Amino acid sequence: MTQVMKGVRVLEVAQFTYVPAAGAILADWGADVIKIEHPVRGDTQRGFLNMGGVTLDPLRHTLFEHPNRGKRSVGIDLSTPEGQEVLYELAKTADVFLTNYLPQVRQKNRFDIEHIRAVNPDIIYARGSALGDKGPERLIGGFDGTCFWSRSGVAYAMTPEALPGPLMQGIPAFGDSIGGMFIAGGISGALLHRERTGEATEVDVSLLSAAWWASGALISQVMETGIQTRNPMPTSGGSLRNPFMGNFRTSDGGTINLCMVSPTGLIRDTFEHVGAPEAADDPRFKDVLSLIENAGAASDILVKAFAQKPFAYWRAHLKTMKGQWAPVQSFSDLLTDEQALANDMIIEVEGADGSGKPLRLVRGPVQFDGKPLETTRAPQASEHTETVLMEMGIEWDKIEQWKASGAIA
Repeated sequence: MTQVMKGVRVLEVAQFTYVPAAGAILADWGADVIKIEHPVRGDTQRGFLNMGGVTLDPLRHTLFEHPNRGKRSVGIDLSTPEGQEVLYELAKTADVFLTNYLPQVRQKNRFDIEHIRAVNPDIIYARGSALGDKGPERLIGGFDGTCFWSRSGVAYAMTPEALPGPLMQGIPAFGDSIGGMFIAGGISGALLHRERTGEATEVDVSLLSAAWWASGALISQVMETGIQTRNPMPTSGGSLRNPFMGNFRTSDGGTINLCMVSPTGLIRDTFEHVGAPEAADDPRFKDVLSLIENAGAASDILVKAFAQKPFAYWRAHLKTMKGQWAPVQSFSDLLTDEQALANDMIIEVEGADGSGKPLRLVRGPVQFDGKPLETTRAPQASEHTETVLMEMGIEWDKIEQWKASGAIA
């Protein structure tokens, strides 16, 4: 396994998924990520044991494991001077300080940039926020459901106009996971910049900015033309101008997506694959311009053809088709997708329950040298406090003193 971040230490003072997801990616890449948690309650997300009606095992907590695998946990009470002293000792050894706490909390507990830079001027200070570190709402928090999904325009664009209200975000931590990847990328750039220039930078990514970037092609269109497009209601058939672009229902209720952005050179092959070779000789579809002019008629042929056979048939039969297409799958289907599995999309870690049954998680999107990821489970709260402090050369008497005061766990 190629560890491109080996030798980099990240000090993470963050909760929930958004910023911890960045720490998980950096840990995947080989960084030593020290997660600071409250010595009594730990990361608040540890207590989120019911998500959308699904009860989670606290020792096999997938919502916590996803953004925290591969880290070490140190329990510190940052509200105390002794706890802040411990944090500063750790900060002296770190390359990156990573946080998603609000500015007023960072100031109150003395871990804002001026406090951390006072003990380590060369540290990269990375902030993840809801709405950005500037402007009148910089002191306000938020989640991906409020900032990435709702406020950003994503929910509006994803919801067909015919529905009475906006769709809810159906994937937990959806914007958090995307935004966390952006933070990890920003930190990587900052580390390279420091190596080349000696200059330590600040890194800022907000959930709102992550949604803007993810939606950038449409937002740019709106700024240029004033035209806001939205998802249409689901139907079986091609688009108004390109019949080879759309979703088509199979005989058993499955869906095949055709996505031939340019049908040039694909007309005959497509009609032959769906079992309508005669359509390829129809003068209405003799070339791309004719196909576009008669898109409705071509779409009707495809709708009828796909409705003749079940999903499994099309999924196998279309593998030789020249044009782009995809089966519309559920996440359950994805777990058996041969191509996904061949590319090491799933990783296994040991569960904290000690059952011996591996806990399966999702690999980050970046792979180095084509090698599978090797990592460890997320830490239990404060699991590595003594180990990390002893590695730093802190005497046991001092550790005992901090423990006795409640500064660490």
